[in-house]
Amino acid sequence: MDKTAKRQIAANGNIKATREDWLELALETLISDGVESVRVLSLGQKLGVSRSSFYWYFQSRQDLLDQLLTYWRETNTHFIIDRASRPSATIIRGVMSVFECWLDVRLFDPRLDFAIRAWARQSDSVRKRIDQADDERVAAIRDMFLRHGYAPDDAFVRARVLYFMQIGYYSLELHEPLDNRLSLVAAYLRSFTGQEPTDKDIADFAAYARSVNSPQK
Repeated sequence: MDKTAKRQIAANGNIKATREDWLELALETLISDGVESVRVLSLGQKLGVSRSSFYWYFQSRQDLLDQLLTYWRETNTHFIIDRASRPSATIIRGVMSVFECWLDVRLFDPRLDFAIRAWARQSDSVRKRIDQADDERVAAIRDMFLRHGYAPDDAFVRARVLYFMQIGYYSLELHEPLDNRLSLVAAYLRSFTGQEPTDKDIADFAAYARSVNSPQK
């Protein structure tokens, strides 16, 4: 059952909204309409439940907003750090692990990241969280380069180039067919690492990319 059908059933009074229902709808609303639209009354109306349902799971609207920030950190930031921290035989393989985040929306959702960045323009506390997340993500990628023998300044700059280039890619809303993106992977890997990927590196990455972008996913 898709989300729309589930909410229609809820509106007819046949099921109750769960905490996950509230969070899912709040996330969707944050991404599509911004933080100002994340309101208890309007969310409840869409779910077909009363405000009392909300307060069963959340102390306040601010509690809900805090949990949205927690979710964002535990997905978008967590997986970049996780992939950058994985043991890798070569720096090429390490960078390929980070690239997984750019291919799989379950690891990094750019729409959510930019919804949080838009929110940060209205909130100093959220701005601090964005700055902290950017620093943590870059630091994890820098440490990956350090583990593979790069000098500190070189590791830091390469990490910033890799990370901020991808954020810029998203901000420009570029949309390239997967085949076009894969045709440039070797060049990107050379640019970010200064090393030459093997044919197996490229083949393995292409296989991963196609697996997470298959119609069944």
